[in-house]
Amino acid sequence: MICRVCDSSNLELAIDLGHQPWCNHFLKSEEVGKEPFYPLRVLYCHDCGTVQLDYTVKKEIMFGDHTYLSGVTKSLSEHFKNIAQEIDDRFFKNTPNKSVLDIGSNDGTQLKHFQALGYDVLGVESSKTTAKIATDAGVPTLNDFFNLEVVKRLDRQFHAINAAGVFFHLEELHSVTEGIREALREDGVFVVQFLYMKRIVDNLAFDQIYHEHLLYYNLNTIEVLLNRHGLSMFDAYLSPIHGGSIIGFVTHKGTKEPSERLLKMRQAEVDEKSNELSTYLDFSKRIEQMKVDNLAYLEQAKKDGKTIWGFGAPVKGNTLLNYFGIGTQYLDYLVEKNELRRGLYSPGMHIPIVIEKELTKLPDIYYVLAWNFKKEILANNQTLIDQGIEFYFPVDPTEV
Repeated sequence: MICRVCDSSNLELAIDLGHQPWCNHFLKSEEVGKEPFYPLRVLYCHDCGTVQLDYTVKKEIMFGDHTYLSGVTKSLSEHFKNIAQEIDDRFFKNTPNKSVLDIGSNDGTQLKHFQALGYDVLGVESSKTTAKIATDAGVPTLNDFFNLEVVKRLDRQFHAINAAGVFFHLEELHSVTEGIREALREDGVFVVQFLYMKRIVDNLAFDQIYHEHLLYYNLNTIEVLLNRHGLSMFDAYLSPIHGGSIIGFVTHKGTKEPSERLLKMRQAEVDEKSNELSTYLDFSKRIEQMKVDNLAYLEQAKKDGKTIWGFGAPVKGNTLLNYFGIGTQYLDYLVEKNELRRGLYSPGMHIPIVIEKELTKLPDIYYVLAWNFKKEILANNQTLIDQGIEFYFPVDPTEV
């Protein structure tokens, strides 16, 4: 294999999470036990420092249709609203005929906030179900995989381009990045939102490693990719969304000088050895200890006669469940808000999913898989906590 970013063949295994199912393949009853498993291994590139998966599940399998919806979570929609407002205030407040392209636009939640600010919007979304939801809601959406070919077909440029939670998914990484350069006006800004690998390591949030996430960026490593395609990041900050995500502001190379805060964040990565192999090898050892600790907690709870349900059925939760080997011997159900997952089962561990608003009884413990929305979950469930129901967070991120 060659590095997905710099084409080097100088790669080394850093983290091995075994064979796992594609974790967004929630199963119908007739599919249980028939799902395929794939290697889930993270390699380190000695030349550019990027960590990445060595096995690619085809994008048509993972993104042709899926059940993830951006609009289900209030805090995510609020985050998208704030991003739209920030982009407008900083760059395009008084710009006539302003336009925005959203790559991986999902159900249109982000673009609705841009529409409210007067933008001409276009989404590109690969999932048929979610693209239709967006279109039906009045958000113009092209059902396709974004790449350079799509940009050539569109034959237009945009003031703002947004990619939230998709840049680490890309099988056609260089075609997509080149497409962004082509579609971005000379005075345009590309906003890239991605899980920050430095935070994943700090928080021990290894469940954010799964087959849809082919690459795991730090600031210094994503710059290698951007520079290769004539782009450069000029500002960035760390947002608390998803346990710690970078909001990066990018434009054509040589157009803007990097901000002081971006330079400081890049230097912190150097000082803390965030892009060195030793950091990832240590991370792997910490994951193994986390497995021991979590299984001991669940085992004791069952011995004490406690009922335990999973809270949320996020895609990333399946990495944790499968690597730890947590199935129905510990968790009776996964409780979800997203009604597209009603009656389905988790891949690999085959835990049945139930819908939160339809519950007629409650467990003693909620094992919180949707830990990245901790603040919202605790606020929404204070009544249950007061009743003595425990909310246990296997991953407990520090505040950003």
